[in-house]
Amino acid sequence: MDHRPAASLDDLVALLRGKRTVALTGAGISTESGIPDYRGPQGTLRTRQPMQFREFAGSEEARRRYWARSAVGWARLAAARPNDGHRAVAAMERAGAVVGVITQNVDGLHQAAGSRRVLELHGSLAEVRCMACGRGEARVDFQGRLISANPGWRPDNVAATAPDGDVELAPGIEAAFSVPRCIHCQGVLKPDVVFFGESVPAVRVQAAWDMAAVADVLLVAGSSLAVFSGFRFVDRAFREGKPVAIVNQGETRGDGLASVRVEGRLGEILPRLAAALGR
Repeated sequence: MDHRPAASLDDLVALLRGKRTVALTGAGISTESGIPDYRGPQGTLRTRQPMQFREFAGSEEARRRYWARSAVGWARLAAARPNDGHRAVAAMERAGAVVGVITQNVDGLHQAAGSRRVLELHGSLAEVRCMACGRGEARVDFQGRLISANPGWRPDNVAATAPDGDVELAPGIEAAFSVPRCIHCQGVLKPDVVFFGESVPAVRVQAAWDMAAVADVLLVAGSSLAVFSGFRFVDRAFREGKPVAIVNQGETRGDGLASVRVEGRLGEILPRLAAALGR
C-alpha cells in the first residue's frame, strides 16, 4: 500500500483542467445519500456479508431470504436522493470536463442527478431479470407483486440498508416469505445486478473500456478499488501512462498507481472541483 501524503485540491484541479476525464465511482459517493458502503474508511468489510451469486442461484432458501430483506430495503433505497457529490459529477459533465461515468453502484443516483453518459458496471436495482428466459421486469412492478404475495409484511428490528438494497432481519423471519416467479415463464427472478462471485457481462466490460479509452485522465471517486472489476481500469490506465486521480475517504488499492490522491468527503471535494473546473 502506498503511504504518500494526500495531495491538495489545487493539485487535483491542475491535473484535470483542460483534460477529458472519465469518472469511476463507487459506493463512497452514495454514502452521503444514506446508502452505506460495504467497506468503511479503513477498507475492511463491514460485519454484514453481501449476497453471493452461487448462493442465490443454488438455494431457494437464500433467494427467499434475499427477497424478504429486499422487500424492505428497496423502499429505503428507492427513496434515496442524489447528494452534492453526484450533482458535482453531473455539473462537470455539462461543463465538458467529464466525458463519461463508469459506476460500480446500482442505485441510479448519477442519472437522477443529471449525468447522461453513465455505464452501470454492476447493473441496476431498478430492474429484475429472469434467470431462465432473460426477460426483465421493472423493480417497482416486482415490488408490488412481492407485497401482494406477502400482505402485512412489516418486519421489526430492521437494520441499515446495504448498497444492494438488502437489509438485516431477525433470523428465520423470512421462512414463510413468498417469492413470485417470472410472469413469462415462471422462472427464478434475480435483481439485474452483478452479485459477488458473478462475472460482469463481457459486452458491458468492453463498453466500459471504450469509454475509458477516450479519456485523458481517470478520476476514481468513492471506491476502495478492492474489487477487481473496478481496479482493472486503474491498472490499465497506469500501464498506458494515463494519469489516475483518486478522491476517497481512506486508503484504496490503487493509491500507489495514482498521480494525485485527495482524502476527504466527496460531497465536499467534488463540488469544489466542479466549481474550479467550470471557471
